[in-house]
Amino acid sequence: MNNKQRWMGGVVLLGGGVLLAALLLKGKEEIHQNQNPTPETAQVEQQGQGAGKMSSLTVDVETEKRLLEEQRRTREKSVAEQEARAAEFLAMQQQAEADAARKAAEEYAALNAHRTAQQSSDNIPPELIEDEKAKQKRAAEDKLAAQKKLDQQTAQQKSDHAKQDQARLAAEKKAVEDKRKAEAQKEAERKAQADANKKAAEKKAADEKHKLEEKRKAEEKLKAEEKRKVEAKKKAEADKARDLLENGDKQWMVQVALAANEANADAVAAKLRAKGYKVTKSPTSKGIRIMVGPSKDRDTADNTRKKINSDASLNMKSAWVIDWVPLDKR
Repeated sequence: MNNKQRWMGGVVLLGGGVLLAALLLKGKEEIHQNQNPTPETAQVEQQGQGAGKMSSLTVDVETEKRLLEEQRRTREKSVAEQEARAAEFLAMQQQAEADAARKAAEEYAALNAHRTAQQSSDNIPPELIEDEKAKQKRAAEDKLAAQKKLDQQTAQQKSDHAKQDQARLAAEKKAVEDKRKAEAQKEAERKAQADANKKAAEKKAADEKHKLEEKRKAEEKLKAEEKRKVEAKKKAEADKARDLLENGDKQWMVQVALAANEANADAVAAKLRAKGYKVTKSPTSKGIRIMVGPSKDRDTADNTRKKINSDASLNMKSAWVIDWVPLDKR
């Protein structure tokens, strides 16, 4: 009967060990699945990371912490479920051991009662009692060792998870900081380039403005010079006409036209001068008189008139001879 009890105890321990190993293996697979997300989860995380890279400089670190906290709670929940299953297994093992011990005790009691009926209790072999106590002690020690080993594994898993979380958080924090520094450097370079472009554009605009100002001054100077020459020429002609009117004797002139303004008078005078005639302009109350001459006699002046009237290029057919008397002698 003693060998039968040992055999039953060994079967119970072996079955419990197999069940414990299966539960531990299943727990490791679940932990591995929690640590290694599915391709769909990895794709979502990669898409989240891609979207984070396209976001602005300010990264929501609190959101990252919240995600890590949710992952940590998920792992803790998985560990808690494993611990619950292990506790359930231990309870089942304890129940099985208790059932085996109860059954063994019942069988022992039945055997003892049967032997008591045949002989006195003093004849019961003491090794039976000692074997039962050793068995119970060994079962308690095995149970305590299994519980201790399970506690050590659970503590090691928690420690590993905590280290992984810390390492992941540190890596993500470093990645965020590196990204922030890179974007800050990129922004500084962009700003420096924009400032350089702005300064170059301002310098170019200043140079163009300076060139335009110099060109405007040169044009104004040229116009002033031309105006001065025209005024000097007009003054010389006026002085000449005045001298002719005031100091000369009676002279014969060929009056070509009577211009309404100075511009028309200048145009007519320019045509005559181009033909080699000596032109004199004299302002009157009715306009500006354009004359060719003077001639010393009327015949010479009349010949000049005929020449002017017959010149088709001049188109001045209304010229006539006048006697020119200075104003002070009229």
